[in-house]
Amino acid sequence: MDGGDPVLGRLKDRIASARAARRALDIRGGGTKAFYGELPCGEPLPLGELAGISSYEPSELVVTVRAGTLLADLEAALAEKGQCLAFEPPRFAAQGTVGGMVAAGLAGPARASVGAMRDFLLGATLLTGRGELLCFGGQVMKNVAGYDVARLLAGSWGILGVICEVSLKVLPRPAATATLRLERDEGAALALLSDLAAKPLPLNASAWHGGMLTLRLCGAQAAVRAASSALGGIALPPETAACWWSDVRDQRHEFFAIGESELAGGECLWRLSVPATAARIDLPGRQFIEWGGGLRWWRTRADAAQLRAAAAEARGHATLVRGADKSAGAFTPVAEPLLGIHRRLKDAFDPDRILNPGRLYPGL
Repeated sequence: MDGGDPVLGRLKDRIASARAARRALDIRGGGTKAFYGELPCGEPLPLGELAGISSYEPSELVVTVRAGTLLADLEAALAEKGQCLAFEPPRFAAQGTVGGMVAAGLAGPARASVGAMRDFLLGATLLTGRGELLCFGGQVMKNVAGYDVARLLAGSWGILGVICEVSLKVLPRPAATATLRLERDEGAALALLSDLAAKPLPLNASAWHGGMLTLRLCGAQAAVRAASSALGGIALPPETAACWWSDVRDQRHEFFAIGESELAGGECLWRLSVPATAARIDLPGRQFIEWGGGLRWWRTRADAAQLRAAAAEARGHATLVRGADKSAGAFTPVAEPLLGIHRRLKDAFDPDRILNPGRLYPGL
């Protein structure tokens, strides 16, 4: 990315001005994840002008794109070449951007089979709180000598700098796909998922809710056909299946639809990340399970201490995704040694703490 770009120049000027005045900036892409994490604060720093695909080599399975580019536009360009972002980043709304995707570090239904968002991040250009434009990584998988800073940006929520451009690994769309639905209670569903994990099946995604286990198979036509026959269940029509998985990915499924009145009444949406083999978690409320058992969503009025204790008992952690009261922290508090590393990283990239302050943890 050219440091003489006028858009970058304006961003540098805004950062320099904010730094001089000790004024916080709220990095804004499409604003689709404002509900997630700690509350945003500071003057908006919009990245809408920082848009466009810089380079795309379908034969090399790599795309370089500016951070303000709409995620929908990137995915449309990839689809034209029969390719995709295999980790299925949640879009939440049409105005979601590539920079927000990286800053949030989230992945959708296929995460357990294909990997996390950070696994697809090859390189990045970052504008720090010092006004420095830094480049990390590159456009191939084995390109890093030393610490892989580019992947550090995945899930950093903008506290280290303004993500300006990223290079991403893309993959071909699967040749065949099928979605099966099986009636199972929670215990039977978790047992089946554990059993399937040990078998050479083209299992791409899973979801359990309300007594129904939904499985998505992706791969070669023959492999998908054979697995479908072996697993049984009800096969969903392709259009119905695609719509259902899209609703899960973007949290449009009815389970995730928590209204303002429900939030005001104390109901929250929690995300518990645990080992896929974790036993049933007993909490009041409703549950939705993804990632082969590794992601347990809860709609509940239970307090933060109860959720985090349950997650810790299962050797995982809990994140408050939607809730009116985030006084207990959106993300699970980390131990002091790890928090010290966070502080030193913040000091190195944004010593005046003007970029997305407190968005990840208070004081950062």
